[in-house]
Amino acid sequence: MRKLFVFLCFATLVAGCGGGDSTSPFGPVACSNDDQKQFVLDSLYTWYLWNDLLPTNINIADYASPEELVFEVTTTFGPQKPGGGPVDLFSSVGSLQADQQFFGEGKFEGFGFSWRFEGSDMRVTRVFSGSPAEGGGLERGQTVLSLNGRTVADISNNEGVSAYFDANDTVTFELQRVDTSVFTTPPVTKTIVTIDPIPDASIRIIDMGPGVPPLGYMEFYTFISTANAEFDQVFADFIAAGVKDVVIDLRFNRGGLVSTTELLGDYLGGFANDGLVFSNIEFNAERAAANNSSSFFSRLGNSIDLTRLIVVASREHTASASELITNAMDPYADVWIVGDNTFGKPVGQIGLEFCEKILRPTSFRTTNANGEGDYFDGLPVDCPAADVLDIPVGADNDPNIVAAKSISATGACPVVSIPGGQQAAVIVDEIRYPDFRGSPARVYAGAF
Repeated sequence: MRKLFVFLCFATLVAGCGGGDSTSPFGPVACSNDDQKQFVLDSLYTWYLWNDLLPTNINIADYASPEELVFEVTTTFGPQKPGGGPVDLFSSVGSLQADQQFFGEGKFEGFGFSWRFEGSDMRVTRVFSGSPAEGGGLERGQTVLSLNGRTVADISNNEGVSAYFDANDTVTFELQRVDTSVFTTPPVTKTIVTIDPIPDASIRIIDMGPGVPPLGYMEFYTFISTANAEFDQVFADFIAAGVKDVVIDLRFNRGGLVSTTELLGDYLGGFANDGLVFSNIEFNAERAAANNSSSFFSRLGNSIDLTRLIVVASREHTASASELITNAMDPYADVWIVGDNTFGKPVGQIGLEFCEKILRPTSFRTTNANGEGDYFDGLPVDCPAADVLDIPVGADNDPNIVAAKSISATGACPVVSIPGGQQAAVIVDEIRYPDFRGSPARVYAGAF
């Protein structure tokens, strides 16, 4: 039986090694290194979106591992940007177990926080509830001064902060709070962190004043299956409050499962658009007849009668499924993007299991009901706003919320311009992703 799973995600989880046979489109795969490389190459010839660009004489002996093969083949022979550099930095091989844990249970191994550099300052951007980082006292907006007694400047100038965290399972942080007071944490140790994709604290009904319907707000971390059951209550609460305009904060959301994206589309657009096209998935010419498909809105019990959708986005993180939901809703609602342009990933991966690993080649492009896609430069922002780390995400004085409230009340950005472009060029997500060569390193999203 063929194992094929569809994803729209910015990156994949840490690669690992395994043995034993696994099912594949080509039958059982023997798990020697050469067999694995041959499986990956055969799969690229079959499923890769741009397989017409691949030379027919690729030699598996030129690559040390299946992880190296998929990266080198897709970045060398895949499409290139007009200014140089590969378009496809997404095809990869990863650990099947880690993949299933993340997308099925929202679990990853780490400290449970992300950060970015603002100038030379390393600042915390978010902390996951229940994580070791939260237990150690880390909070959004804090500045990291030292790690195990070494200054951030020293670490940055040598092995780098990401490499430092990879090499150390326990870290003591020296931190400066937003009020400038300084404290040192107890030792913080990596463990399995479980992401709540829609924390209760991230859901708000925002009072807009007399005569204006309240604004529904939801911060959404990632499109994983554990979010599915939460949507119904969120939208039930929005409907009960009389919400017509919805804000979905995707500034830290890199994507995930297509099925979860389509379900969110049903809650946002199913009320008025039941049976109409939500999105289209298009494979390469050889796979198109058997695999191209369209998904359709389905009206659910708590589908909302939506007037306006406002998406909070960031150039570094808002990718893949986050862009799909935004693009798919555009033909049917008044859609606004606040914050910054999105990342630009209008393509997705299938998942092919082998030898306790999963190959995820970029295999399809997505378009909306109008046939619009190919936004490799990102979906453009309508109302620029900064992600100010001194302000909690979703707070009344969050510039993105100020912008959203203005759009909901007046149909326009605030009269007083909200500064944009202040989001750092490099944001580091603490979720452990590979560097697309299979070695365990965190991704610097802005580098792409």
